[in-house]
Amino acid sequence: MTHPFLNPSAAAETLSGWRDADRAHLIHPQHHPVDHAAPVLWARGEGAFLIDAEGRRLIDGLSSMWNVHLGHARPELIAAATAQLERLAFANTYAGASHGPGVALAEKLSEIAPPGIEAFFFTTSGSEATETSVRTARWFWQSVGQPRKTKIISRDYSYHGSTGVAASVTGVTEFSQGFGPPAPDILHIPSPYPYRFEGTGQEAADLLEQAILREGPETVAAFIAEPVQGGGGGVIVPQDDYFPRIREICDRYDVLFIADEVITGFGRTGHWFAVEQWGVRPDIVQFAKGITSGYIPLGGIGVSGRIKAALDAAPPAKRWWHGFTASAHPVACAVALETIRILEAEGLAERAAQQGKHLLGRLHAGLADHPNVGDIRGLGLLFGIELVADRTTKRRFGPETDLAPRLRRELFARGLSTRVLTDVICLAPPLTTPDAELEAIADIVIGAIHAVLPANTQRKKP
Repeated sequence: MTHPFLNPSAAAETLSGWRDADRAHLIHPQHHPVDHAAPVLWARGEGAFLIDAEGRRLIDGLSSMWNVHLGHARPELIAAATAQLERLAFANTYAGASHGPGVALAEKLSEIAPPGIEAFFFTTSGSEATETSVRTARWFWQSVGQPRKTKIISRDYSYHGSTGVAASVTGVTEFSQGFGPPAPDILHIPSPYPYRFEGTGQEAADLLEQAILREGPETVAAFIAEPVQGGGGGVIVPQDDYFPRIREICDRYDVLFIADEVITGFGRTGHWFAVEQWGVRPDIVQFAKGITSGYIPLGGIGVSGRIKAALDAAPPAKRWWHGFTASAHPVACAVALETIRILEAEGLAERAAQQGKHLLGRLHAGLADHPNVGDIRGLGLLFGIELVADRTTKRRFGPETDLAPRLRRELFARGLSTRVLTDVICLAPPLTTPDAELEAIADIVIGAIHAVLPANTQRKKP
């Protein structure tokens, strides 16, 4: 008998039973029961929409978790997964074994990755990709005779995952609180955060140089950064002079640059990978989320020829002892190949650049004069609208205002499901979202902010 929760309906007994079972048995990400007193039960997805068990139809304003690039129920992805399941549902890639989907995906990625990235290892998530990047950077320096280069420099407001090392690399302290001491040899520098950093992008980048000199270049293995900071800071787009300077500094002190493209990769920002916006070449690029449009978990890293050469040259006893059971999962790789084919065929990266500029313009036109809108920012179809209690001082709203929950409720009531990170409304709709729904997103966000923070009761713009 099929479990009733697998085909949820709006029947009161079904919803009540599901919510009771949820509270009793399911531990959620960043779990707290206060968030799940009456959780939404998503029942179906159709294109740019999510439909809940009560029949409410909402625009998926965050591509669910920054990842459903091609929208929901895309038949080609379903067919790709089904066909691969019928041929070869699983085979590992350890100890001399391989399979077609893994090789084909690695070869394809070598064609679209940032220049210089030549070889790929696959994980099942962005957190595992971060763990792999950090281990690989440290292993590389060990393998070339510089074992003291173990330190990893990250940034405030960064998010790189929730596993052990990844949470320590993350620049949001909540992810490490209560879990014991953070991993060693990890430090953070300020984010370039144009709205709040007092200085140019080059001056923000120079903080990396200061940290390297303070620690000693002979001890620093890598600098890790999201091209656009997503889940930690609320879509922080850096100054145009930031990453070119970062690359210069990494080259000067022989520090690897790891670009975390988990959110920004695969067309989200108007490029295959966001670092292309600034013409910067990373030594390691890590990815996940959009590579399969979220239909099946897959992540990974790509490495430069220099790192691949070290991997190949290591003696067997000192090889790169790293791997996961599901690395290069054949079904995930097959879905990724089809996702990339569709992204290419439909020109979705280029469309994201065009539609992003239009949507950003709509948001500016509707919100620029609002006294509580501090910053409106974005790149491609990735946006953040930062709200402030005082526009002159950029003072944040206090927790007593309950701002984020109020905004979420208002956005939901108007037909938009998305994420509000404290005081930033984040938007990242599917790259296939029709024009009409993109216009509706702008209307909903503008209306919701005016409803929750009525401009006529606030201090006027200075």
